[in-house]
Amino acid sequence: MTAVLAGDGHLVMLPAGATLRITDLEGNQAADTLLFDSADLDNRYSAVDTVREQANAYLTTGSALLSTDLDVLATVTADTVGRHDTLGGACSQESNVIRYGTHTRHQHACRETFIRWGAPVGITPRHLTHNINFFMNVPLTPDGGLTFADGLSGPGQYVELTAARDVYVLISNCPQLNNPCNGWNPTPIEVTLS
Repeated sequence: MTAVLAGDGHLVMLPAGATLRITDLEGNQAADTLLFDSADLDNRYSAVDTVREQANAYLTTGSALLSTDLDVLATVTADTVGRHDTLGGACSQESNVIRYGTHTRHQHACRETFIRWGAPVGITPRHLTHNINFFMNVPLTPDGGLTFADGLSGPGQYVELTAARDVYVLISNCPQLNNPCNGWNPTPIEVTLS
């Protein structure tokens, strides 16, 4: 069991058949997550293929998380929230400036966390792609746009992933202070491997 503070990251090697539980300790937090085939980092989570194959823009129990090679990396095997975003992407210093203004240019963001925590196993900026935002609420508008709204989870709610192959799970516990994805109050999450 590992506590991951807001704005911090965590890298887990999840063996085939093992389960990773991500718990939102205080509720309304966003756990930005990437998955990689540990034997081939270029074979990584694909939001496009996952959404297309399941015909649903959101993830929940039973969602197979597909790779760029259309392999199942992991499956969501338990979910007490019921809906997770895979379209909104991870915050970055650049996107913060566009969304919220130049005063946010030097605020910490998930992209930087991914780069720092992924480096020891060879994950570089070129490996970063669309991510899963566990616990985050990004509703689709009638015209096909995205909005950022309050999160859906409450204290102690969780999601579990069971690996179909050996995968790296790279998490950034979102430090975002500028949108309601975590109620403007980033809080810790907990990661448990079983």
